Amino acid sequence: MDTEVQKAPDRLKVLDNIAENERRGFFAKDVEEDPIWEPVDPDSVDFCGTKISTKIKTRFANFMGNKFFRRSMRRKEVIFAGVTGLENLEDIKGGAIVTCNHINRFDNFAVFLGLRKFYGRRFRMYKIIREGNYGFPGKIGFFMRYCNTLPINESNNYKLTVECMKGVKHHLSRGKKILIYPEQGMWWNYRKPRPLKKGAFLFAAKFDAPVIPCFLSLEDSDIMGKDGFWVQRFTLNILPPIYPDPKLNANRNCEMMRDKNYIAWKDAYEKIYGRELVYDTEAQSSETQEDATDSDE
Repeated sequence: MDTEVQKAPDRLKVLDNIAENERRGFFAKDVEEDPIWEPVDPDSVDFCGTKISTKIKTRFANFMGNKFFRRSMRRKEVIFAGVTGLENLEDIKGGAIVTCNHINRFDNFAVFLGLRKFYGRRFRMYKIIREGNYGFPGKIGFFMRYCNTLPINESNNYKLTVECMKGVKHHLSRGKKILIYPEQGMWWNYRKPRPLKKGAFLFAAKFDAPVIPCFLSLEDSDIMGKDGFWVQRFTLNILPPIYPDPKLNANRNCEMMRDKNYIAWKDAYEKIYGRELVYDTEAQSSETQEDATDSDE
């Protein structure tokens, strides 16, 4: 006799938090219970990844991270269904900012696998992550710090912001792709695109880099996860790139690219899911329109 898998209380709590935050219009608010973290010392971060010790730790962290992700795929804990829109990468020359909706702890691997189908096996992608994630203790913290990550300031540390900007400029100038989640916090399995913060687009505008908008779409599989929810099938949808306008200043370019990115995600959502994008929001909060440079992974 089949026994029903009980839904995990922590996932139910997260879904309740998402519903409440959507209702109140707090689209950038965290919904997960994050561990306590320590502020990051900017001098401890090798933003440009030039130190030998950083290169060794990064290679090990990436190897183990990829191994863990692929094991999770073999166990059907996560399913990468494939990628669409690879042709949109053909005209991208040099560095670029990659944006993606943030819906799962594995979504950066889905973006990486999708882009690697175009760029080849030697492809490496950098990620902007929030300072809190970079400051995690233990094994999780190690991977957060050395899987090609750059921490963004969230503790009012001006030097961390300056050094992060230098790191972004360095990697873009060398043709690297940098993933940023402009929605900010992760909303688990949330299918709608959320209003976007300006940080990703400020980087693109300031350093004259194109934006590659990616939209992850989800589909229930026929496999029940240990948490009592259907395992999701991820499809990475790569949308047409967005370029800075040389006639606009950095602030205007930032706003223009952010608006175009959101519209591209909205159109992708409505096309893929076959329904209009409507939020279950009682009143539009000022937070949904608030500009911020924070990003999250």
